[in-house]
Amino acid sequence: MDTPQQPKANLLLVALLMVASFVVGSMYSKVQYLEKAAGTTKVLGTQTAGSQTQPIVPNQPQPSIKPQKVSVDLGHLPIKGNQTAKVEIVEFGDLRCPFCQRFYNDTEPQIIKDYIDTGKAKFAFRHYAFLGPASITAANAAECANDQGKFWEMHDYLYKNQPNESDTSLYTTEKLAGIAGTLGIDTNQFKGCLDSKKFDKNVSDDLAAGQKAGVNGTPTVFINGIPIVGAQPYNVFQSAIDAALKQ
Repeated sequence: MDTPQQPKANLLLVALLMVASFVVGSMYSKVQYLEKAAGTTKVLGTQTAGSQTQPIVPNQPQPSIKPQKVSVDLGHLPIKGNQTAKVEIVEFGDLRCPFCQRFYNDTEPQIIKDYIDTGKAKFAFRHYAFLGPASITAANAAECANDQGKFWEMHDYLYKNQPNESDTSLYTTEKLAGIAGTLGIDTNQFKGCLDSKKFDKNVSDDLAAGQKAGVNGTPTVFINGIPIVGAQPYNVFQSAIDAALKQ
């Protein structure tokens, strides 16, 4: 036999089930939204997330929104190629970023061959040293090398000999000075430069310029102000450069 309290208990149970169903449905919708957002990720590289770094998911569909052109200057470091070329290619990179190394190894040589060496474009590098103190030290090493006219030599060496991202043992004054010596750089002058952190402001100014331009991952390469994010295949850059040449 039902007691007078049982109908009230049944109504309360129904109400609780309805609330639970709503909460679960909301959570499922949120998961779907996040999965959909993740599906638009287009880059293969490293991105900033607050003070942390996270790998960016490769091989995802391209977003349908066309990238917006932004104002990006060539920076203060030596420029490769024809100084009057109509196409400006500006890379924001971290010398310790493994995806920047991939771009350097797999894609940049073909860009240099097809567009820089032929005078169709010019190429500039700007620091986006965000992977910790060792990245700032590496950037300073390149700046100190540039102080003696050897920026690209140090840039190339650090990418060609880049250790695992978790290994920061290379980025000390003594080891970097040893490298500098092999590149024809005065090691005493280099050591003084690196120890004094002479070019910290250059490095931080480049980072700020990149952030202002919307950079949040490395490498980010601007083709006449249009960003291409990540270690994309050569044909992606080829299409963008060819389009810029036709404008």
